[in-house]
Amino acid sequence: MLASHSRSARTTGVLVSVAAISTGMIGSAPVRAVTGPDVAAGTYASVAKLNIGDRPGSRACTAVLVDERWLATAASCFATTPGEQVPAGKPAMQSTATLSDGRTVEIAELLPRTDRDLTLARLATPATGIAGVRRAAAPADVGATLTAAGFGRTRTEWVPGKLHTGAFTVDSADSTTLSSTGKGTDALCKGDTGGPLMNASGELVAINSRSWQGGCLGTPTTEVRTGAVSARIDDLHDWVQQARALTPGWKTETLVQAGSTLYQGIRLADGSWTGFADVQAKVGDIGGIRTAAAAGIDGDTHVLALGGDGRIRHAIRTAQGRWGGYGDVGAVAGVLGDVTQLSAVSIGADLHVVAVADGRIFHTQRRADGTWSRFGDIASVVGPLGTITHAATASVGGRLHIAAVSGGKAYHASRDSAGHWTGWGDIAQVAGDTGPLTSVTMAGAGNDTHFVIATDDGSRQYHAIRRGDGNWERFGELTDQLGGVQAKSVSAGTVDGELQVAVTTSDNRLLHTIRHTDRTWAPTLPVATGGVTGNFGSIAITGTL
Repeated sequence: MLASHSRSARTTGVLVSVAAISTGMIGSAPVRAVTGPDVAAGTYASVAKLNIGDRPGSRACTAVLVDERWLATAASCFATTPGEQVPAGKPAMQSTATLSDGRTVEIAELLPRTDRDLTLARLATPATGIAGVRRAAAPADVGATLTAAGFGRTRTEWVPGKLHTGAFTVDSADSTTLSSTGKGTDALCKGDTGGPLMNASGELVAINSRSWQGGCLGTPTTEVRTGAVSARIDDLHDWVQQARALTPGWKTETLVQAGSTLYQGIRLADGSWTGFADVQAKVGDIGGIRTAAAAGIDGDTHVLALGGDGRIRHAIRTAQGRWGGYGDVGAVAGVLGDVTQLSAVSIGADLHVVAVADGRIFHTQRRADGTWSRFGDIASVVGPLGTITHAATASVGGRLHIAAVSGGKAYHASRDSAGHWTGWGDIAQVAGDTGPLTSVTMAGAGNDTHFVIATDDGSRQYHAIRRGDGNWERFGELTDQLGGVQAKSVSAGTVDGELQVAVTTSDNRLLHTIRHTDRTWAPTLPVATGGVTGNFGSIAITGTL
C-alpha cells in the first residue's frame, strides 16, 4: 500500500505508522514531485510550506491557500500519533505556514474532515495580496493529466526548500479519494503531503495524501512505484464556503422562504456563495415558516420567523456559525393576531422589529441586554393609514425609518433614539408616482435611505433615495438592472456601505445585484440555490461582520 509523506524538517527519518507497517506503507510524511522542475517565481503563489512542531523531529508538509485566511492541506500532517483522527481547533503542535512571498504565519485553527485526509487550516493573520487557488467543480476524469506541487524531497535533495511540480495520470476515483500515477519518474515524496493536485485549468482537484515514493531520496532503490492517493476536494464546495463564512468580515446573510421552510445562505465578500441550509433543521420545527426577516448585529444574524401557528419566533446565528433555539416573541412582547409580514433592522446593538398584523403595523425593540419592549401600534403615535399590506425598516444616523404600503401607496415615518416619531409622509409626493405598490423594502447607506419598491403585482421595480438632508431623488425604474422580472419578494440591505438588492421571481429564481457607492450598478446575477426545495416566497438579506 501507499505511504503518507510528511517529512521530518530536522531529521531524515521516515515517520512510520502501525497501519503503514501492516499494509506495506512507507510512513506518514508529505509528498513531492521528484523529478519535476523548480517552479518559476510567482508561479503557484497560493502554495505554502508548512512546519509542524518546534523541536527536533518536527514535520514539513505542503498546503495551498483557498483564500487569504484558509489553507487546504492533509489532516495527517497534524496528527500527534500517525493514523489518529485530528481534532478541530488549535493544532496540538505549534504550526506555521511560509507563504510564497516569504512571510511566516501561525496556524490558528484546524477544521478537519472525518471522511478523508483533509483539513482546512486558518491563518492567524491573512495572506493579504496572495490569491487563493481556484477550486474545481467537477471530478477529474480517468486518464486526465494533473499537476502536483510540493516542497518535499527530490531524487537528490533532502530539504530542497523550493517548490517543484510533477505530472500525474488519474487512474481511478471514489467518493472521497483519487488515485494517480506519476508520469515518467515523477513522484510524490516526503514533504509533499498536503500539496495541491490541479487540473489543466489550474483548478484544485485534490490534496495529496499518500504515495509509494518510488525514486525519492531515502526510499529503497527497489521501490519504483510512483502511484499516489489524494483526498478529493472538488465535491466539498459548500464545506469550504461554510468555513470561509466564519472568517470575520462583511457578508450578506440571506434568508429565503420556500414552501413551508426557511433556508439560510451567505454571500461572501468575493461574490461567491455558500449553499443554502434548512434553518428549521438547525433551530427547531415551528410548524413551518410563512415568512421571515433578518438583521445583523456585529457578526450575529438575528432571525424573525412567522411560524405555522401564526406566532413570531426569534433566533440568533452567532458569528461562529452556531444557532440558538427559537424564542417566542409573543411571550415577551405581546401576541399579535393575523400576522402577515415582518421586517427587522439593527440600530447599534438593539434589534427593531416591525410586524404587519390584522392590517395594522406594530413595533417592538429587543434591547442589547436581551429584554423586549411590548408591541405598540404605530398608528397610535404616527397616525392612521387605513389597511396596511406591507412594511419595511431601515437604520440611518441612529434613527429608525419605516415605510408602509396602504391602498397601493407607500408612506414614510421615522423614530429617533428617544422614541419620538414623525408623522407619515406620502412618498409619491416627493419621489414620484408609480403603479400600485405590491411591496416596499429599504436600507440605510451612509446618511441616505434607499427605497426599492415592486409595483403592478411585482412586474415593475423602482429605486429612490431619501438623502440625509431630507430631499429625495425620484423613483427610477430598475428594468436595466433587473431585466423586467416578475418579483415575488424584494429585499434591500446595506453591506460594507453599499446597497445590495435580492429578488425572488415568479419563475423560481433568486437574483442579486449591488448599487456601488459611485452610483453604478453591478450586473444582476442568478444565485445558485442548492439545498432549497419548493417554490420561493419571501426573501430577507442583511449585512454582518
